[in-house]
Amino acid sequence: MQVLDRVRAAVLAYYGAPSADSASVTFLGLEPIEILRVRDGDHIHYVTLGGSRHPMTDPAAAVADPERGPRAELVLTLRGGLGAHSGLTRALGVLIASPSVEGIVLQEDALLDLGEPLWHNAPFTAALLGAAPVPPVPLPEPAEPVRFLSAVPVTATEAAWVRIRGAAALRDAWDEASIDIRDPRRAAAAL
Repeated sequence: MQVLDRVRAAVLAYYGAPSADSASVTFLGLEPIEILRVRDGDHIHYVTLGGSRHPMTDPAAAVADPERGPRAELVLTLRGGLGAHSGLTRALGVLIASPSVEGIVLQEDALLDLGEPLWHNAPFTAALLGAAPVPPVPLPEPAEPVRFLSAVPVTATEAAWVRIRGAAALRDAWDEASIDIRDPRRAAAAL
């Protein structure tokens, strides 16, 4: 079974979904990236499928190992109906392609800033990565398991807060203000 088939099966099993809607994003020079949309009650989980096709490589490494290295996919969860987040598929494709394009390794507490709205008319221009609830998908040795990282939309002000004070400080501000980070209409944390 191919890596992406394993990842798709694990995502569908985790959310208890027999299937998922999907959209494909392609960028010049990269293999297609699929974005799965899984509805779970009032929540929609957008899950990338393609970032784990190859391991991420440290840009300082002299040679990229085709089998060893971390592999990741992103999960962005929002409350609300389908169609309200026009453009999000493209933005998630850009975020998950960043290891191939920019040579970064996606990890918890990383801030990925697009500098433009994540979807049409959204106040969010960046995503803060954290641990996602989907369990890692084991792969045959010597490949590392595929990890899932949550991608939480953040405003430019919140992104600046992360750069100055760190991801933990922003999460504390969200908790203190009882902000639902899955609400696409939420206000930014009062920092």
